[in-house]
Amino acid sequence: MSFSVGIVGLPNVGKSTLFKALTKKPVDIAPYPFTTIHPNLGVVLVPDERLEKIAELVKPEKRTPSAIEFIDIAGLLKGAHKGEGLGNQFLAEIRNCQALLEVVRGFEASGVENVLGQVNPEKEIGTIKTELLMKESMKPKVS
Repeated sequence: MSFSVGIVGLPNVGKSTLFKALTKKPVDIAPYPFTTIHPNLGVVLVPDERLEKIAELVKPEKRTPSAIEFIDIAGLLKGAHKGEGLGNQFLAEIRNCQALLEVVRGFEASGVENVLGQVNPEKEIGTIKTELLMKESMKPKVS
């Protein structure tokens, strides 16, 4: 069984760095926005001692461990619900995820561009929340 988790946040907050740490996959990481344009995909198998013990008893032909699929999604900007930045692509990608993991910037780094111009996690969370709500409210209603 697989479970998909979209890694979301503003540009340059550490989404790809987290993705790389979780999946051990090589990805481009740079100190400027939109290094990630197309989503990075990685699957991590979830170790489960119970599965191993059951397999020892039952001796199945095949063992399928649970897995988590991580999707490193391009950074979101204010106005994404109107298609600004990579907004449409970002919002389309998250629609396919079963869970979202939001990364916010909590660090100062002069060499890493900050799209807000300041470290403000609360504002980042508000931007992401607003964009998700706005995009949802713009969907055509089915009667």
